[in-house]
Amino acid sequence: MKISGVRADPFAAVRRRVALQSAAGGSAARAPDEAAFLGLGEADLTPQVQAALSRLLMEIDELRGEVTRLKAHLSEAEDLADQDVLTPLLNRRAFVRELSRNLSFVQRYGTPASLVYFDLDGFKGVNDRFGHAVGDDALRAVAKRLLTQVRETDVVGRIGGDEFAVILIQADLETAKVKAQQLADAVQGEPVQTGDWMTPIHITYGVRQLDPDRTAEEVMSDADAAMFAAKRAKR
Repeated sequence: MKISGVRADPFAAVRRRVALQSAAGGSAARAPDEAAFLGLGEADLTPQVQAALSRLLMEIDELRGEVTRLKAHLSEAEDLADQDVLTPLLNRRAFVRELSRNLSFVQRYGTPASLVYFDLDGFKGVNDRFGHAVGDDALRAVAKRLLTQVRETDVVGRIGGDEFAVILIQADLETAKVKAQQLADAVQGEPVQTGDWMTPIHITYGVRQLDPDRTAEEVMSDADAAMFAAKRAKR
């Protein structure tokens, strides 16, 4: 649920009227608004009414402050809901949402974009040999290396387990293949140091250009299939 931005103060005219009346000591000083927001005439603004209006406006200010704070809390909660629990990347749900947005953009404007799907080779062996804490450190290192190699407009997510994905904006299939190899080289270029261990990282990837006639899940499945085909070719 999102709360829209705080609207312009609808009681600004009343505030000006009350302020002018107070400054004039209750005389019939005219406020610059055409008509009182609450239908009050000059004669209605007795000291008692002015005091009541002041209390009302203070309560409105407090309410507007609460709305602003609530918006900030909701925004923070949404950010946390989108982030992977282990890495600073998007989680699968948020990544699929971003992929759907980019598919719509491709369909509307015809600008190419591509998806790269990564899988860490033999990662189960890392967990079995060194333990899950070392495995988690390795996953965080992979995420960091991916983030340092992409543009701000690109989108990086951890899809689950040892699988990662990157949306390359304005990249056709050939451009994306070149970039995917660069990402792979950056990730597996040197072992990841986790505590006293040096953990080697090897990855396989698949690349698919975004097809606006397919859903986000279908595009991910296509890239995943390309990745597994590359893994089989390695064997």
